[in-house]
Amino acid sequence: MTDVGLMSYYLGLEVKQMEDGIFISQESYTKEILKKFNMLDCNPMNTPMESGTEFSKFDEGEKVDPTLFKSHVGSLRYLTCTRTNILYAVGVVSHFMEAPSSTHLKVARRILRYLKGMTEFGLFYSSSNDFNLMRYCDSDYRGDIYDRKRTTGFVFFLGDSVISWSSKK
Repeated sequence: MTDVGLMSYYLGLEVKQMEDGIFISQESYTKEILKKFNMLDCNPMNTPMESGTEFSKFDEGEKVDPTLFKSHVGSLRYLTCTRTNILYAVGVVSHFMEAPSSTHLKVARRILRYLKGMTEFGLFYSSSNDFNLMRYCDSDYRGDIYDRKRTTGFVFFLGDSVISWSSKK
């Protein structure tokens, strides 16, 4: 075996090991997808999605190329590995993969604009001795207006570090 030193990059994840913990991010990948979709010079947004906005599968807006839209959403889904703050918005956008309209593409592009303002964000796992397990969960019992399924989600913290999360319909 050969010792190659501390891990710094693994499966697209950037790993920075420090005295007080480990920081995992996808800063390079975020910049790469901003470049791929010509959004390096866009204005950043404060939120990934407007609050209270509802979208329709039967949106009468101009239809867009489904392959381009799927590429947008697929890139965003990979970012949810380290960016829990976009998980809900990406889940909403994922519902419109079959017949996306210009409205749906605008929402996907807004998520990219949100990421533009915080490319350096990620997950920090501290090396503290606080092993207090905390969990939070939420559920949307109103559900999707088309198939009446609800959305549920949870997040688990060990100390002040996120160790597991999920959001699903």
